[in-house]
Amino acid sequence: MLEWVLVSSTLLNASSVTAAGNVDPKVCKATVYLTFDTGSQSQAQLVANTLRQHHIKASFFLANEKTINGDYSLDPNWATYWKSLANEGHAFGTHTFDHVYAVKDLADGRIVVKPQFGAQAGKELIWTPQQYCEELRRVDERFLQLTGHKLDPLWRAPGGKLTPNLLKAGESCGYRHVAWAPAGFSGDELSSEKFSNPVLLKRVLDHLRDGDIFMAHLGIWSRKQAWMPENLEPLITGLEQKGYCFATLREHPAYRK
Repeated sequence: MLEWVLVSSTLLNASSVTAAGNVDPKVCKATVYLTFDTGSQSQAQLVANTLRQHHIKASFFLANEKTINGDYSLDPNWATYWKSLANEGHAFGTHTFDHVYAVKDLADGRIVVKPQFGAQAGKELIWTPQQYCEELRRVDERFLQLTGHKLDPLWRAPGGKLTPNLLKAGESCGYRHVAWAPAGFSGDELSSEKFSNPVLLKRVLDHLRDGDIFMAHLGIWSRKQAWMPENLEPLITGLEQKGYCFATLREHPAYRK
């Protein structure tokens, strides 16, 4: 079960490009922040192509996750993909290198964690805040190697689980944590038998508000009917028709430099 952390919403108008049907900035009524976490990467190219078509900039949170190609999302095979997105002006944050879940805090300030990938996948480990910082920075180092760009000083806890010790650890090494609005949860990792794509799309379109952060994955292993192919384009066009614009987290009031 995901633990949602609501990020405060503040009014922000951002310009958008009209060539692909986006709302003219003069009539921009609200701003939504699209964010995408790595995953199986089955929808990675679809996301990139759709954002380009609509001239939208989004924010990506990266971990080194196993992909449908049998490699990992921060392997050199993915350098061209990430570099092209970086050159187009999207924002990027760390999602921990090995997609490390927080289990619980300890009284002495340390954190019990469980990596999903890497040499110690599936094991419960006890980390100091400094060790967690090093895990966040591993993504920054790899991203620089792959793209020539540094990450933005942002991070997102895998599974959305954020503990007090975890938050302090991220802040101590210069990363601001980014969650998502309850209305901004795409539901792409929920059971497609229980939560159909039309139901999930309607929920988001009905409830997203100005300043909300939306979250989806670049591919989910567990969902039988993928969320992205059916819902991403209708989500964007539906919000555009309501007068919504889009921006990266660099423009969000809580995360602007």
